[in-house]
Amino acid sequence: MSHETSAAQPGRPAEKKDRKARKDEEGWFERGVALRAGFYIFGTHLFAGFIWLLFYLGEHAHK
Repeated sequence: MSHETSAAQPGRPAEKKDRKARKDEEGWFERGVALRAGFYIFGTHLFAGFIWLLFYLGEHAHK
């Protein structure tokens, strides 16, 4: 009889694990996106600062 009961609800514990696994994957994905965005923003500002420095030094160079 217990075999029939477990067959009637085959995936209940697995569903909870699947939901938790998906939530963990979404968390990793969101962290990855935020990390890449941070690197891109930081890198862009660093590059822009370097270009600005080149223009500044070129303007004040003794020719």
